[in-house]
Amino acid sequence: MAKGILYFENEIMHLENYEVLPSIYEVDAKPFCFRCGNNLAECFANLPNNERYCRNCLMMKRVNSAQHFYYQKPEEAERIYFKEPLVWEGILSFAQQKGSDAVLNAIREKQSLLLWSVAGSGKTEMMFKGIEAGLKKGLRICLASPRVDVCIELAPRLQEVFPDVPQVCLYGDSEAVFNNETFVVATTHQLLRFYRYFDLIFIDEVDAFPYAKNPFLEYTVRKAGCEEAIQIFVTATPERKWQLECSEGKRNYVKIPARYHGFPLPVPRNCWIGDWQKQLNKKRISKKVIAWIMSYIKAKKPILIFFPKIDVMFKFSEVMEQYGFRRLTTVHSADKLRKEKVQQLRDGTIQVLLTTTILERGVTFTDVQVAVFGSDGSIFTEAALVQIAGRAGRKKDFPTGEVCFFHFGKTCEMKRAIQHIEIMNKTAWEEGLLGAT
Repeated sequence: MAKGILYFENEIMHLENYEVLPSIYEVDAKPFCFRCGNNLAECFANLPNNERYCRNCLMMKRVNSAQHFYYQKPEEAERIYFKEPLVWEGILSFAQQKGSDAVLNAIREKQSLLLWSVAGSGKTEMMFKGIEAGLKKGLRICLASPRVDVCIELAPRLQEVFPDVPQVCLYGDSEAVFNNETFVVATTHQLLRFYRYFDLIFIDEVDAFPYAKNPFLEYTVRKAGCEEAIQIFVTATPERKWQLECSEGKRNYVKIPARYHGFPLPVPRNCWIGDWQKQLNKKRISKKVIAWIMSYIKAKKPILIFFPKIDVMFKFSEVMEQYGFRRLTTVHSADKLRKEKVQQLRDGTIQVLLTTTILERGVTFTDVQVAVFGSDGSIFTEAALVQIAGRAGRKKDFPTGEVCFFHFGKTCEMKRAIQHIEIMNKTAWEEGLLGAT
């Protein structure tokens, strides 16, 4: 059995050498779930025998107050020390080097760090040297993300540059099994199973759902780390509270306002299309949208269009098919073929991919043109729109691209997103990072 994992009694053959831990117990006269940190009375329920169970982490197998967890602590003698684990011949840009140095310093000083770096800046590459330093010290490392797609995208890239390091990628539908690998890529939900295993934890896309503003998942990440675990938070769009803490000197951070290729971030343009919802109900789509799509179809460029709701996306797809468009595909969080569809857009098998916000982060396409249909929808926050805009212009050979917000009225979130991007570009110019590599 793997060490660092919380097991139930019926999952292990011999109980010797296991530490017994509580499952659900009272804290200040309130129920508390040791596995997920839930302390909300309304998130607990009783079984017929009056034993209490936690509804908050039910998807990871039910735990009730009559049960205990069994845990084996990893031994110091079991650590693996790597001499030269990083196999990568790439060269960091000036901006990336600044981020890489900050990560290295945080690990050396055993401090938490916020790596605040624009979408497409090459944040993964900025982590390489930090990961290498940790592996040389024998640290057990986790790169966690709230999004499955991000984990699936990152795992092979990390395996390629750390080829001799035992690695596993854990997420809900994964068939992989943890076996005390030194390097774990996982969704934040998978960390519910761990206890005091990791010495260094990178949390990528820390502001993304479902991690953002979720105290249970924050507890889960802390529980998965050892007592002195170092946490490196990574995102292009930290929440406003964190931004304020940075400006007030209350949070250790480094800001990277430029992409690795030295070109400015594409600034979205707004395009008013009237009442798009009413038009869809009448099986119509604005001529402006059609013209935008047609221009890039003729230019043979891949197109990524985001939608506020699944039903809006499906209605749009149906109307487009009535208009004679055939090479477009839809994708959403419950789509079991989403990985394959993303690859189809990359391969050119399809030219237009319609998506919900599931693809707002963690995916890269070459020379993609981006649109948000119904950008006035409530789901499109400043952070979401900045991340979506960040899909365009990511490749060095194709550093530009269009981002268009099709709307029925400008929202504050749209205005803030554009302002956010413009400020980052201005900062990058002032720091001499644009036009530099």
